[in-house]
Amino acid sequence: MSDKGNIKKTTANQGDTVLSSRVRLARNIDKIPFPVRLNVNHRAAVNRKVCETLKNAGLDLRVIDMSRLYPYEAVALAERHLISPEFTSGTEGRVLLLTEDERVSIMLNEEDHIRIQAIEPGLAPEQAFRNACVYDDALDAGIQYAFDNRLGYLNQNPRDLGTGMRVSVMMHLPALSKTGGMTKFASMIGKLGMNVRGSYGDAASVKGDIFRIGNQVSMGITEEEAIANLKSLAMQIATREHAAAAELVKDIGVRDRITRAEGVLKNAMLLTADEMMEMLSWVRLGALYGLNDADPDVISEMFVSLQPAAINVMAGTKLTAARRDELRAQLVRKKLTQTADN
Repeated sequence: MSDKGNIKKTTANQGDTVLSSRVRLARNIDKIPFPVRLNVNHRAAVNRKVCETLKNAGLDLRVIDMSRLYPYEAVALAERHLISPEFTSGTEGRVLLLTEDERVSIMLNEEDHIRIQAIEPGLAPEQAFRNACVYDDALDAGIQYAFDNRLGYLNQNPRDLGTGMRVSVMMHLPALSKTGGMTKFASMIGKLGMNVRGSYGDAASVKGDIFRIGNQVSMGITEEEAIANLKSLAMQIATREHAAAAELVKDIGVRDRITRAEGVLKNAMLLTADEMMEMLSWVRLGALYGLNDADPDVISEMFVSLQPAAINVMAGTKLTAARRDELRAQLVRKKLTQTADN
């Protein structure tokens, strides 16, 4: 057991701790009221204008009319972080544009007329920003954005004035979370103009020890500075997570917890989403330190793909909670078994 404490499995771009990077650009069309003040017909006009502009620029995206989705289909998109939770309600006149690889999504008529979002695996906010800019530049060339020389991009939320950019990283931090380290970090992060919350809830209801950390304001700072600040903070947190985890896995009680979690996941007949997230977090920690044969990347994918609404989408209908938990358990057993066999 002398080698426990050294990371055995890692993924690219700090992927052992940073699951993904996201950039979101908030934009509005000049001389048109914010979406909250638009009726369905006016929202439809915004949708047509944006779609035509992108098409003329040679950018072809899948168009999803949110009002035509079943509620669980809309929620599944939020579970996969392709849209905001708010975008799942009041769907009349709302459209989602999605690239084939789903790394770029554009929400039309959410809080703002246009919200461009780009996601990249690992610690890669620069690449996410470049990807978002492809669509932002195309729209800027064909649409007059609402912009003020002093205030920057004009958006409904005052916090989105300036660059209109929010940049964030989603991090798996089991050691800091379980030892109380993230509670101490929260106030420090706030003083740096950042915020921290659970990826599937607020900071008080974190699931799977997954946190989203990002900038709070976009005024008075350039996009490049915001990205550099966040990347520096993410690296500091990752370093502290590594140190905390290296000590944590030396404890036989922790190793026992990891082993028991793996046993539950490989044998459970019913598995709730919350229980799955908790157990997967332990198993992923063990995988990174050579305590089991699980693949950290496969577990990262399960964090997202086996959420409640996503299970309904797989089944093609809204399932009862019990049937959903049964199907989730089957899928977890299958994925973990396949990983062990490989």
